[in-house]
Amino acid sequence: MEIFYKNNKLIIQNASKKEVVFNIETKDVSIDSFSISNGWEYEKWSILAEVKDYKGILFYNLTLDAQRIVIITDDTFDFSEEILSFFWDVDLLILPWSKNSIKVYENIEAKMVLPYWEWKDVFFTSISQHKEEIETLKIKWSIQGDITEFVNLKVG
Repeated sequence: MEIFYKNNKLIIQNASKKEVVFNIETKDVSIDSFSISNGWEYEKWSILAEVKDYKGILFYNLTLDAQRIVIITDDTFDFSEEILSFFWDVDLLILPWSKNSIKVYENIEAKMVLPYWEWKDVFFTSISQHKEEIETLKIKWSIQGDITEFVNLKVG
């Protein structure tokens, strides 16, 4: 699996080169050009997706190449048992940077965190992480470990 930015969109490409595209501006997610921005479950090209609309905020729970990826489109939500149950066993958490981001990632306990938006450097500074920007994140096997790893993906 590879993750990279292209034209202000976050592209998640599985081993078969099928793509999940997250448009950061519109907060729309598509699987191989098929929009999944409704509160439903989808399966296409061995990509499983569950979309939850919780109090007007969309959350995406994706499974690609045996990795569970959660995309949060807005982190200004209240934590409740209903929404926390959606975030089980998260390998990669993709979330916007705001003052609530740290609280969100601490409650979800993902193995890897990828913040997006132009203020992502503030996120890294807030958690005392100074990660070098990378062009592409390549994940070949399951994400292991008890320590959360942070990814600073170059926006392009």
